[in-house]
Amino acid sequence: MMPSSETEGRRTVALVTGAGSGIGRAAALALWRAGYTLVLAGRRREPLCETAQLAPESAGARQEIVAVPTDVSVVADVDSLFDTVMNRFGRLDVLFNNAGVGAPAVPVDELPLDDWKRCVDVNLTGAFACAQRAFGIMKAQAPRGGRIINNGSISAHVPRPNSIAYTATKHAITGLTRSLALDGRDHDIACSQIDIGNAETPMTQRMHAGVPQADGRVTSEPTFDVDECGNAVAYMASLPLTTNVLFMTIMATKMPYVGRG
Repeated sequence: MMPSSETEGRRTVALVTGAGSGIGRAAALALWRAGYTLVLAGRRREPLCETAQLAPESAGARQEIVAVPTDVSVVADVDSLFDTVMNRFGRLDVLFNNAGVGAPAVPVDELPLDDWKRCVDVNLTGAFACAQRAFGIMKAQAPRGGRIINNGSISAHVPRPNSIAYTATKHAITGLTRSLALDGRDHDIACSQIDIGNAETPMTQRMHAGVPQADGRVTSEPTFDVDECGNAVAYMASLPLTTNVLFMTIMATKMPYVGRG
């Protein structure tokens, strides 16, 4: 997959947050293979550099990879990240809003408020702050427009037991996506959401040992290759701005989501 024909002849730039591991890394590498210049954001430089080192040698002179350590919950970090994008490349074509954290899997009345706030600050406010800066850039640049892809979750539709902070933020991401998609129409800014269920990452290793179900059982759940998430993000990014996948769900076929599980 390559950037769409409307971008041919110029550098196309994609920014991936949470790019140091898991879904963010898979998406970054898929976008690289598709021909994008990459800006990798994450809290620690070392994992970002590891992602960059995994990228195959570029066949195009327009491709570069830049790593920018960023905590999306810190406004100054977000400002510095987008300033780097503009100072280095002068435009932004794709934002994959992927950075996220979980919270302790405890009953509602036992969840520390600080853990709730951290989840909201990263998963929701951080996603908004990045989308806000990207929106402003895409609105003003020439050629104008771009694409924002938010990482939602299966939890944007159905919760797991004892997941109130994570689930609430992912439901809120759906509202963010719909509003951005609406407000972006007049500026050629498309916004999409990818909802992922049980991709094979270090965070989902626990699925094999067993995770709590709604009926109180603890059972193992199937996972699927995280590279398929990256391929899906690259596909969404490859579409012309006249076309949008508003929501995509990609999941392990046999995970307990459809039906009673």
